[in-house]
Amino acid sequence: MTILVEQPEFGINEVKEKGIQKNERELVLDGGFSVPQANAFGQNFRDYDAESARQQGVENFYRTNHICQTYDFVKKMREEYGKLDKVEMSIWECCELLNEVVDESDPDLDEPQIEHLLQTAEAIRKDYPDEDWLHLTALIHDLGKVLNLPSFGELPQWAVVGDTFPVGCAFDESIVHHKYFKENPDYADPAYNTKCGVYSEGCGLDNVLMSWGHDDYMYLVARGNNTTLPSAGLFIIRFHSFHALHRSGAYKHLTNEEDEQNLKWLQIFNKYDLYSKSKVRIDAERVKPYYLSLIDKYFPAKLRW
Repeated sequence: MTILVEQPEFGINEVKEKGIQKNERELVLDGGFSVPQANAFGQNFRDYDAESARQQGVENFYRTNHICQTYDFVKKMREEYGKLDKVEMSIWECCELLNEVVDESDPDLDEPQIEHLLQTAEAIRKDYPDEDWLHLTALIHDLGKVLNLPSFGELPQWAVVGDTFPVGCAFDESIVHHKYFKENPDYADPAYNTKCGVYSEGCGLDNVLMSWGHDDYMYLVARGNNTTLPSAGLFIIRFHSFHALHRSGAYKHLTNEEDEQNLKWLQIFNKYDLYSKSKVRIDAERVKPYYLSLIDKYFPAKLRW
C-alpha cells in the first residue's frame, strides 16, 4: 500500500528562496546545508575522468557493468530476488550490515555506506524537518547494497552498484562510460536498440526494466513488505541512481505524469545524496531513536529480503 504526498511547486520565488539552482555549479542546498568544495579525494564530484586513487577501478567497473546488464539478465534477477526469501531482519539491522560494504563504482566516497546514509538523512532532516518520509527514504535508499554480502548471494559489484539505466531500449549517450555498451549483446539487437525498444512512449517508469542493482532490489523489498511510504519515496528508492534521467533529462519519452511529479522530489533528494558526502561523522547512537520511530511508522518490525 502506498500513499500520495503533495508535490512541491517550483515557481520563481521558491527557487530563489530555497536556493534551488538549475546550474549545478551554482548549487546551494536548500535551507543552507553547506556543499563541500570537493569529494573525499580532493576532486570535483562525479568527475569520472579525473585522475585519482579510484579512477581506473571505477572505469573498469563500468565496462563490466555495461557489457553484462542485459534485458534477459535483469528479468532473471528480478524473478529471483523478487521472491524475498534470502533473509528476515529489521531495517536497522540491515543498516548496520552496510558497515561491511564499500561502493567500488563511486568516485567520491571511500567510507562505509552507513556513514553516507546518515549524512544524507540528517542533511535532509535539517532542511525539510516536516517531511519525515523523506528522512527515512534517505536512510534506507542504499540498503539494497547488501546484495554484495554472502547471505544475499554475494553478487558482484557490477550487479549491485553504479548508475542505473533502462534495458530493453537504446542506451542513451548521457550514461557514464557509454562507449562500453558496444560490447553489450543488446546493443545491436533490433528488438532492444531503438528509442522505445520493447516499451511505448509515455508508458510510465513502473513498466520499464532498469539495470539490476541495489536500487531495484530495495524497491522490491519495500513494496513486497507493504511499506506505507508515499509513491515519491518508492520512486526515489528505485531511481536515485538513474542519473541519465534526473541529471541529463534522458528517457523522458518513457515517463508519465506521475513520474514527472515524483521526479521533483527525486531532484531534491539527489542533491543531498550526491553532495552530502564528507568526512563529517554522524553519531549513530544519538540519532538512532528518531529513525527507529520512523521505521516503526512506515515498515513492519521484520522484513523479508
